[in-house]
Amino acid sequence: MKILLTGADGQLGREVVRQSRNSGIHVDATDLPDTDIGRADHVRRAVAEYQPELVINAAAYTAVDKAELETEIAFQVNAGGPRHLAEACGSSGIPMVHISTDYVFNGTRQTPYGENDPLTPIGVYGVSKAQGETFVREILDRHIIVRTSWLYGVYGHNFVKTMLRLGAQQEEIRVVADQRGCPTSAADLAAALLSMIHQIGTGGVSEWGTYHYCGKGETTWFHFAEAVFERARSHTSLAVTRVVPISTTAFGAPAPRPAFSVLSCERIRQRFGIAQRPWIDSLDDTITRIYTDQ
Repeated sequence: MKILLTGADGQLGREVVRQSRNSGIHVDATDLPDTDIGRADHVRRAVAEYQPELVINAAAYTAVDKAELETEIAFQVNAGGPRHLAEACGSSGIPMVHISTDYVFNGTRQTPYGENDPLTPIGVYGVSKAQGETFVREILDRHIIVRTSWLYGVYGHNFVKTMLRLGAQQEEIRVVADQRGCPTSAADLAAALLSMIHQIGTGGVSEWGTYHYCGKGETTWFHFAEAVFERARSHTSLAVTRVVPISTTAFGAPAPRPAFSVLSCERIRQRFGIAQRPWIDSLDDTITRIYTDQ
């Protein structure tokens, strides 16, 4: 199957490209500056040039705090981008897989969010991603939206790599302890996406629509950080000796965050046979790759 991947230079995109080499799926990878999904002409040109059988959109504006100031850019990419891609896919008669986020929910509940729960985004990032989802649903019948949470990996900028950098420099690190979610390895998500696409290509897809995929088990950013340092110490020496739990208010980020963003992943298991992997096991693998062979 021939795939066009947007956002190919991001942490997820690079994992999809890496894993696709042994998957039997041909991936044409594109990103800025060649393909700006916020521009309809770029999207139309890319689809016409690569002639894919399916598009994966892993491109997004993910700077949650900067989005509060760069609102126009955030909506151009996170809402306009999926709209342009869905329109181009519709014109070419091909399906699309679009990556979304736990930020489409406000995090005020204490039970896992399901795919059909109402969208209640907070902050510019969440609102723009929710609008992107809506465009995809309204424009393109054959679509899959995959929501994920707390994404990290070997490539790009993410929480794990930030903790490793700070842990090498500082004795004390303050980490938010009142937000709960499910850390998700980019490698695990890439594998799930490729499995879904393989099933689509062989006619095994049973239902289009929205799915959740995240690491198995919930935690806080504070305990996530502690796990990062514990595992990193088997590979390197760290300066950090104290991890201090703090509140979201004390952290003082410009953009609001969901206090609870655990996602139910039962639907993807039932429809595609894709099971979650324990986040702590995936963290082990990621840190090993960071310090050894990427």
